[in-house]
Amino acid sequence: MPAYASPPNPQAYYEQVWNLVRQIPFGKVATYGQIAKMIPPPDGVELETYAAFAPRWVGGAMAACPDDLPWQRVINSQGKISERAGAEKQRQLLEQEGVEFDAKGRVDLKKYGWSGKSDDDIPQQPALF
Repeated sequence: MPAYASPPNPQAYYEQVWNLVRQIPFGKVATYGQIAKMIPPPDGVELETYAAFAPRWVGGAMAACPDDLPWQRVINSQGKISERAGAEKQRQLLEQEGVEFDAKGRVDLKKYGWSGKSDDDIPQQPALF
C-alpha cells in the first residue's frame, strides 16, 4: 500500500471537503472520517489505501480552509476537538451554536452528529448581514 501524505490532486480534494463542510447545519458536527467517507477515492487510489489516509487528508483540507467555512463543526472520531492551535476557539464557537461537551471534553455524536442529509427540523445559522 503506497503512502499518501496528501491526495493526488490536493486542491480538487480540498474543494470537495469544503463543499461538504458548508452543508453541516448550525449546531451539528461531523468527523474527519465521516467527511472522508462521503467523498469517493481519487482516481488511482485503492479503497483500502483511501480508507487509511482520507481522514488525515480531510484534516489537511481543514487546516487550509477558506475563512468563510464553518471549520469548527469538524471534530475527531472520539467526539473531541483535536489538540492544536485554535482548539479553544473551536470549542467556544461550537458552544455558541448550542453544542454541549461532557466532562471529558467530548461531544455526543448521536445527539449533535450530522447524518450527511439536510435536516429541516433543526435551526439554521442566522444570517450574518
